[in-house]
Amino acid sequence: MQKSPYQDQLKWDDFRFFLEVARTRTATGAARRLGVDYTTVSRRVRALEQALGALLFEKSRSAGFVLTVEGQRLLSHAETLESTLQAACEQVSGTRLALSGHVRIGCTESFGSYFVTAQMTRFLERYPHISADILPVPHFVSLSRREADIAITLERPERGPYVCSKLADYRLRLYATPEYLEQHPPIETRDDLAGHTFITYVEDLAFSPKLLYLNDLLPGAVSQLRSTSVIAQYQAALQGHALAILPCFLVGADPRLRAVLPREIEVTRQFWIYYSEDLRRLKRITLIADYLHECADLNTAWLMGETSELLTPSLN
Repeated sequence: MQKSPYQDQLKWDDFRFFLEVARTRTATGAARRLGVDYTTVSRRVRALEQALGALLFEKSRSAGFVLTVEGQRLLSHAETLESTLQAACEQVSGTRLALSGHVRIGCTESFGSYFVTAQMTRFLERYPHISADILPVPHFVSLSRREADIAITLERPERGPYVCSKLADYRLRLYATPEYLEQHPPIETRDDLAGHTFITYVEDLAFSPKLLYLNDLLPGAVSQLRSTSVIAQYQAALQGHALAILPCFLVGADPRLRAVLPREIEVTRQFWIYYSEDLRRLKRITLIADYLHECADLNTAWLMGETSELLTPSLN
């Protein structure tokens, strides 16, 4: 990109507007976050494009504001600039007022929906200047592509400049409705499961081999219905036509499902939390990571299926 004669007019505020449009993909959404009107957002983005001599967004009816190649290149630099400025503010002020900004948390579907969202709601009440996106999705999110700032996954990343730690263990059991158990042959031992049907993951689309526990526990098990979504599997199990291996915290105290052979059929998996090394200096990132660790430690029994009560820590 050749230097534009307007580059001397670059302003940090223009980068803030660029970042919000990139994150929300709409000028209206960016305006709402920044507390300005739509025309101000459009004008500031155009000013940045003019200063850089490059088109940063293409507008699509279906996808909103989509980053161009030049916009994608600028995004990582703008986020680094944002992180640097915010870290400087935090170090200089040393007060809660410095704890502001946006955090995006990518997490597994059920854990994100049933645990992270509930805990973060309490956290954001304590820190109203921080905003968060929770992404409970049935696939990995990429920190390198800036899809999220913090990731919670089933596997520890094998490589990358990450700050990583184990968040918690959690337990899964085999479940069925009472009606299913009454209408099918009794299940008293593991061998009795041979004649039953199961709900499980679409094997070639499972985002982690850690999800393929049915194959490990019951080789050759018959599965008539498969889904990439564990919440969909939960809903399918409630229909009473098959058994499913589900996280204990997802089922909770739901009286519509009953654990089958709970002492024989159980799986323990782990959640790992990590974020990029260059975000370590941002107080809001480390604060959220530490808070989620505290929440997980407080809810060990809930994650292991020993209680249905979800606890939230007190924030002083």
